[in-house]
Amino acid sequence: MTIQEDRWMRAGEVAWGDDLLDPAVVELRAEIARLRRGLSDRAVIDQALGMMMALVPCPHEQAGDLLMDVARRCGLSRREVAVALVATSEGSPFPEHLDHALRGALRRLHKAEGKS
Repeated sequence: MTIQEDRWMRAGEVAWGDDLLDPAVVELRAEIARLRRGLSDRAVIDQALGMMMALVPCPHEQAGDLLMDVARRCGLSRREVAVALVATSEGSPFPEHLDHALRGALRRLHKAEGKS
């Protein structure tokens, strides 16, 4: 799934015809959608963190810092970067701008650790 497809799928939180339902039902459906999205977000972020920990190698906290650094520098959410990273395990190329940002994040990490 691409980042654009992911954003499109998340756009429709309330189903068509919900305006005819009791407002409490509409709110509960929206809350269920948010909770499902939160579980999905956590799963893909955890997968990406595991990939980072294996590839770099680094501890969980540093993997999270790397993911956040890339997201911040590219103007994306951690989830969007995680989706792109996990998609590489299914044969999708890692977008060039994310690859560039990740390489920079790794250089900064190694410099901070005293490794040149």
